[in-house]
Amino acid sequence: MRALLLCLAGLIVASTDLAWGQTKLSPKAGPAANETRYFTAIDGLMDGNADVILKETRQGRTVAAAVLDVCYPLARGSDRKDRFVANLAVSGQTLSGTTQTIGGKQPVTVKLVRRPTGDSFEFKGQITIGQTVTEVNSSDNSDLSEKEFQENQTTDDGITAAPKDFTEVSPESIGVRVKLEAATDLLRGLKGQEVEVSLSSLAVTCDALRAGEQTINLSTDPERAAALIAKFKASPGVVAAGWTTGAVEMDRTIRFPAADWRDGDHLNREKLARAISNVLAATFAARPSSAAWNPGTGKLTLTFKRPSQAFPALELTDTIEVTALAAAEKPGASDRLILWISNPAISTADEGSGAKLNVANDSNGDEEGDQKDDNGAVEALAREFKAQRWDADKSIWK
Repeated sequence: MRALLLCLAGLIVASTDLAWGQTKLSPKAGPAANETRYFTAIDGLMDGNADVILKETRQGRTVAAAVLDVCYPLARGSDRKDRFVANLAVSGQTLSGTTQTIGGKQPVTVKLVRRPTGDSFEFKGQITIGQTVTEVNSSDNSDLSEKEFQENQTTDDGITAAPKDFTEVSPESIGVRVKLEAATDLLRGLKGQEVEVSLSSLAVTCDALRAGEQTINLSTDPERAAALIAKFKASPGVVAAGWTTGAVEMDRTIRFPAADWRDGDHLNREKLARAISNVLAATFAARPSSAAWNPGTGKLTLTFKRPSQAFPALELTDTIEVTALAAAEKPGASDRLILWISNPAISTADEGSGAKLNVANDSNGDEEGDQKDDNGAVEALAREFKAQRWDADKSIWK
């Protein structure tokens, strides 16, 4: 009996030691890991016109650090932007800090109270830029994880430095991504050049301000595009240059052998314009009126006239305008050309002698869904040039 009691006592001691050993070996609970979360909007800030990124570093539910990045119009409705980035001190629910705007060097003061409200967050307070005070009273704001934020930041400027052909980019359309500090000199260098710069690409967006790079889009004669792109690539501050999307739409484009339409290395533009004009005149049942090549973009503008059928007794005249673009089917040497034509733009006017009826043209053939009087123009050109059409389903020439 005594032996049994001693045995039980030994087991109890051993079990106690084992439990104590396990307690000592258990890892101590560490502090909550840092997590980065983002707010990409604060509703109502600066009349809803501000582009906002609030980056928070959190330990559990506690905000340890915050950075506020605000890009905003310099004036109501203006395309010109300024931006500030403020490191905010955290005191309980209050986020505060000072900085200055990057462009105008205006002093900035930020004081916000951040409060969780269920699954969202509320911000109240003031942002002062120079002498202008903006009241912040924003509710129902959601945050994003680092992964979600980065996925939303991916942008594609559409520049292709070496396309295999002109089926996804346009032969006359060039994109240049340049450092902001070099953009002015690059644009000044284009003065007097036979290029057209897209006005919309001159606006420095919030994305451009944050990246420090701006993408400028322009059009030029396809025969000059490769040389111009090479020149851009060698220019100070240029990050990328190449072809991008432009006028050419594949459903209105044909492809045909180049031999009969070239004089040496250049297009025989007179012969080409005459052939296109003859086909479209027959297609539209109209007489050719004018044909002009744009020296900047290399586009051909053709106009035709015909009696209007809107009200025959008034003897009104339809004017039909079509734009065309011809180019090699790919950069470099090619034995094939592509030809794109726009939808016809049709206007009607009283061109008779004597007193005239003023006619308001409500729409034209360039508007979506209004392609009347096309009369199979692309197919007619394909027959005349013994050309191929693009098969959108298979992404091949047929």
